Amino acid sequence: MTGAPVPNQEGVAGPFWEAARQGRLVAQRCQGCGYIFLPPRRWCPRCWASQLEWIACSGRGRVYSFTVVHQAPSHFFQRRAPYVLAIVELEEGPRLMANIVGVEPARVHIDMAVQVTFERRGEVPVPQFTPIDKGDEDAEAR
Repeated sequence: MTGAPVPNQEGVAGPFWEAARQGRLVAQRCQGCGYIFLPPRRWCPRCWASQLEWIACSGRGRVYSFTVVHQAPSHFFQRRAPYVLAIVELEEGPRLMANIVGVEPARVHIDMAVQVTFERRGEVPVPQFTPIDKGDEDAEAR
C-alpha cells in the first residue's frame, strides 16, 4: 500500500514479523513462569526472566476495548476514516492493538469475537482483525 506506515521489523520483534510474513500470529512465552505476552521484549514483564520462546497463537480473540477514529494522524489513515482502533485480547491471553476491519465501525462492540487477518503494507503483513461470524453480529445488532 502506497504511503502506508511500515513497522520496525528489527531486533527482538524480528521473529514476530517473520511469522506474520508466513501468515501466522505468534507471541512470546516465558520459560520460567509461563506468562504469554506481546509486544515482544528481551525479558518477561512478569518475572524478568530472559529465557523466552515464541509460540503460535490461534489468531482468535475478543475486542477488549476500541475507539472509532474520525480524525486520523496521517494522510494514509485519513483516507480510511472512520476506522476502528482496538485492543484485542487473544485466546492465549496477550492483548494486541490493531484495527478491526471488514465491518462497519458502528457494529463493533466490546467482547466481539474476532480472527486475525493480515494487511500488506509494502512487504510487511500487519495483523488486523475481522469479526469471526458477521451473521451473528448482524443478529446481535437487531
